[in-house]
Formats: sequence, structure tokens, C-alpha cells
Amino acid sequence: MSKLIIVESPTKVKTIKKYLGKDYDVTASMGHVRDLPAAKLSVDIKNDFAPKYSVIKGKEKLVKELKSKVSECDEVFLATDPDREGEAISWHLATLLELDMNKANRITFNEITKTGVENGMKAPRSIDMDLVNAQQARRILDRLVGYKLSPFISQKIRRGLSAGRVQSVAVKLVVDRENEIRAFVPEEYWTLDAKFIAPCRKSFSASFYGDETGKVKITCKEQADTYLARLDGAKYNVSSLKKGTKKKNPAPPFITSTLQQEASRRMGFQAQRTMRTAQELYEGVDVAGIGTTGLITYMRTDSLRISEEARAAANAFITETYGSKYLPEKPRYYKSRSNAQDGHEAIRPTNPSLTPDRVRGSLTSDQYKLYTLIWKRFIASLMASCVLNTVKAEIKAETEGKDGYCLFNATGYSVKFDGYTALYEESTDEEEEDSSKLPELNEGDKLKLKDLAGNQHFTQPPSRYTEASLIKALEENGIGRPSTYATIISTIVKREYIKRQQKQLTPTELGEAITSLLKDKFPKIVNTKFTAGMETNLDEVGEGNLDYIAMLHEFYDDFDSTLQKAKDDMKDVKIQLEEDMTDIPCEKCGRMMVIKTGRYGKFLACPGYPECKNAKPLVMQTNAKCPKCGGEVIEKKSKKGYTFYGCGNWPNCDFMTWDKPTDDKCPQCGKSLFKRKGGLTVCLDENCGYEKKTERKSRKKAEE
Repeated sequence: MSKLIIVESPTKVKTIKKYLGKDYDVTASMGHVRDLPAAKLSVDIKNDFAPKYSVIKGKEKLVKELKSKVSECDEVFLATDPDREGEAISWHLATLLELDMNKANRITFNEITKTGVENGMKAPRSIDMDLVNAQQARRILDRLVGYKLSPFISQKIRRGLSAGRVQSVAVKLVVDRENEIRAFVPEEYWTLDAKFIAPCRKSFSASFYGDETGKVKITCKEQADTYLARLDGAKYNVSSLKKGTKKKNPAPPFITSTLQQEASRRMGFQAQRTMRTAQELYEGVDVAGIGTTGLITYMRTDSLRISEEARAAANAFITETYGSKYLPEKPRYYKSRSNAQDGHEAIRPTNPSLTPDRVRGSLTSDQYKLYTLIWKRFIASLMASCVLNTVKAEIKAETEGKDGYCLFNATGYSVKFDGYTALYEESTDEEEEDSSKLPELNEGDKLKLKDLAGNQHFTQPPSRYTEASLIKALEENGIGRPSTYATIISTIVKREYIKRQQKQLTPTELGEAITSLLKDKFPKIVNTKFTAGMETNLDEVGEGNLDYIAMLHEFYDDFDSTLQKAKDDMKDVKIQLEEDMTDIPCEKCGRMMVIKTGRYGKFLACPGYPECKNAKPLVMQTNAKCPKCGGEVIEKKSKKGYTFYGCGNWPNCDFMTWDKPTDDKCPQCGKSLFKRKGGLTVCLDENCGYEKKTERKSRKKAEE
């Protein structure tokens, strides 16, 4: 009896086939095979939002091949990814391939290992239509908002814009944070920072706390100077000493959002890069001495649950490597968020004994870095707590002949037992104050003042979002789901609604204009609570507790009337952006030309249209000269949107390159140098051939 298994990715085919043997044929659907056509709305609003699906362009041949394979097999199993999207793909496949929807032909693999595949094959079920309907509802919602709202936004601001249901809320978060920063009024405050020498002759730092009246906040220089004068000639002694112990518990294993955040903070990975690499680790890597195997469990999850089998394997590894004292007295169990779908385990290594060092030679640089992060986080999450010895010293300052006293505080710690920190510690977005070990102190000890200074400070505005902190904010507000965070951020950056400045995310004028318009005319669309409520409704649909058609009616009826009112209110309104203005005069009428966006990208146009219809290409100048004719090298775009560089004298000069122009000149021939991938700087004059490898300084050397 021949059996066919259809998965999403071709990468899994070889691995799964190896585990199942010759009686099984495994093939891939290459993701979605059927979807809403992009050319039109493709949703029949009057007929209860019936979606009008069709085979994705270019996949007709694949579908035909799948039908042929199905006709030759006795049994067909649909093994697409174990999430809503995967469930929907299985449903589309079953529809196109005319499979029995009630038959137990749906299987899922939480991990692409021998155990994971065998467990999946033991538990076939029918397609879960509740999960399918949840995915359909999200797809239809996004299509309705995108295809109804985008034309309105484009008409009022700039051609070619689009507004997404979830992306618009993400942009609003970034815009709101920028407005908070602009509105922030810094407040002055002062600290009195002292350095003391203990009886053991070791120095340590302490900060002013207050006086005999209690805690004191110093708000100006005059107040600081008053206390400094009061402390002139003071004697210092340790008035009290509090010693104790403090436990630090490990962070839980990764879920999708925390993995993206930690990879961003530690390694500078953008969310898409993290998810792409995690997908590779999940689908299978050819490991030397083992063969092709999945190294991590499914990476789209919001659950902190882990299997007892994985726990036992990790505990055995911890005991063997570190000793039994590194296991907690009671096993650690982590509680997922209340709104978690809990469909899969937390992200963990499929085999804890496969340490990063064992598989390093079989992984790419990104795969190794991410696997190391996932492996360490998982193992550490099951280890014993770190125990710290803590000490807080209160230092009294008294001046002979003066009433009252001042107090300084010093805190420190030492590690009593390192526990999980022997392997891993979680990073944070906020800078943490350095804590240090205090020297041996006793109550009554007299201290020698080494230095005392008043230092001015100002309160700081809230930090701009980074990818990590924006993902955290989306998760905390219930916006989107684990599988959508990477797409949300990449979309709003690509659309130029926000931009990256080093690691920070800032709104563009375009992003602010769209947000302002949506807040004014479509407050629900950018309301975090409303959007989070929609996510909760989608979860309810997925659990079979809510009819998705009724949910769509409730949303769309209000949205449609709001859209019509906005169109009426802004019938003759056009929003002009300052960033679209240029200092380039129109040759025909003298007005300053503006940047517009057309079907083929940006171009210059006269703002006097229709009186003046002058338009011309937007030329992005560089400082480089053409190595062929000496003309200006300009930035250009290919038909697919890729950036390349060519001579401004085209078509008389055919010079073009993908290498990025620099401001530097060739030391051999004096012509412009270009930067090539891989850190190579080259001269593109055919008769020269100069090239130089750019030395990359380590961060430590750069700081030195």
C-alpha cells in the first residue's frame, strides 16, 4: 500500500522520508497553493463575506502534479505546519485534491525528528475547521481593511499607500512614543556621590540618601551646595549593616516573541532573520555523524509548556555536566499567558544532549548563534536558582558642632551559588546599574572619605522602540500573534512608515500623517484595545466558540459606515507632506517640484498640475564618478525594485554595477572606489584592478 505525505517545505521532505521508509512518498506544497487573488477584493460582502479563492499564479503545474500523485496513492496525509496557517493550507489542499474532509488524514509534527515524526503518524485526525475558519476570518478581515481603506489613504495623502489592520496599530505605537519624547520636559535633579575607604583599606562607592528628616530629593545646585557645605569636615561611620540572601530565578524557555526579542538584543538580528533561521533549524539540518534532523521544536508558539520526555533528558544532561546540586529541589513549571493558544510546546532543542559545540561544524553562522541561544535558554530554565549574598550598608555623616546628620547608602552582592548563571543570563532593554562587591564592613566602622561630589542630572524621555521592545509592546497589548510580529515590522519599514536608525525605530512624516488621519477618522482601526479584542475573537473562532461570519458582520457594518463618513468629510481635502517637497525648480513654470510615487516608483512632478504637467525621473546622486566616461554615478532601481548604480550619461555610456559607490579615490589611478559585499573595496576601471579588503575591528578594539 503506497502512502503520500504532503508537507509545506521541500526542506522537510528528505528528513521525513528517511524516518518513514520506502512505503511512503513525501512531497511539498511549497506553502500556500490557493489564496484570494490580489487583483480585486475577492470577497463577496453581500453573500456573508464568501471568499473567492483561486490557485496562486505560477502554482498550476504544482497542483496538477499533486493531483497525479494523489491518484496513484492509496492514502494521503496532510502534514503542513502545526498552526492555523498550516491548517488552512491543508484545507485548501484537501479541497483542490478532492480529499474526504471527514477522514483522519491530517497529521502534525511538533519536531522533525524520528520521535516527532512517529508520534505525528500515530495521531491522525480530520481537518480542524474551527482553526481554518479562524485563519479565513483573519485573511478576510485584513483584505477588507486593506482593499477598502488603502485607496482612501492613497487619495488623501499619496498614491500607492496601503493601510493594514494590525500594521497601522504598530505604526501608531511608534508615532505615539515619538510624540511622548517631543512633549517630554526634563526635570533637573542632583546626586551626592561619595567614595569611602574601609578599615581594610579597600574603597567603595555610596550615594546620599537623606538626613534626620528622612529621604531627601535634591532638585537644584543650591540645595546640593547646601548639603556639601553641611558635610564639610563630617565624620563617617557604618550605622547599620543588613545582610541577607537573594534568589535569582532563570527565565522561562523561549516562545516566539521572546526569541525575537533576545536575538535582537544579543545578536542584532531583525525579526525576519530570526524566524528564517529558526525555520531552518526546525525543518532539519544535516548534522555530521547523525544525518538530517530537526534541531528545535516548532518555532511559532506562545506556550511555555515542555514535554516530560524533554525535561527528563535535560535534567540528565544537567546532572551529568554540572552535578545534581544544579537541579532545583522541585521541577520548574512555567505558566503561559492567559491569552496563549497553547497549541505547541515552548521552543527547545529536540535533543538536549546535542550541545552547540557538537553541531557547530554542521551549521551556518546564523544557525549556530540562534541554536546556541535556544539551547542555553532551555537548559538554564530547568536549572537551580542563583543565590546571592546581599549587603546594604547605611553610613551616617555627623559634623562636630552641627545638629543633625546625613545618611548615605551602599549596596553590593557576592555570588553564593551561581546556579543557572553558570550557563546563561537573560539580557534586558534597559541599562542596569552596575552592582559591585562591598569590602568587609562591620557596624560602627569608621570610614575615611576619599571623594565627595555633587552631580547634576536630568530625567530622560522614554526610549524609542527597538525591534525587541516593539515586539514586547505588541505582545503585551495583544496585537497580532507570534507568527505575525516579524511580518508586521518588515512591512511598516518597507512601506517607509517607520525607519531604522541604528537599532531605534522612528516614524517618518508619512507614517505620522497616516496615523493622524486614521486616529481622526478611523479611531477603532488604530485602537490597541479594539485590535486586541479582534485577536481574542479570532481565538474564540479557533476554539469553536464564535461564528466567524457573525464576527465579520459586526466589524464590517461599522467600518463601512465610518469609511463612507470619512469620504464625505474629506471630499476636497488633500494632505501635503513636507518630505515630498524639493528645492528643484520646474523648468516650465518655476515652482519647486515635488516627489510623487507612481506605478514604477518615485518621480519628480510639478505641483502646478493640471496647469503644468511637467514630470521627470527622480535622480539619486552619489559622489562617485563613472570609471568609463567620468560622468556622475547615480542610484537606480531595477524592475523588481533592487538598487543598482549606473552612469548618468546613459544611453551614451552603459556603465552599471551592483557595488555601492564610496567617496574614496583609488590610490593607483585616482578614480572612484566601490564597496563590494564581503568587505572588499574595489576600483572598477578595467585597466587598474585595485582592490583592498576592509579590516573589521572588534567591538573591544573599536572602544579602545
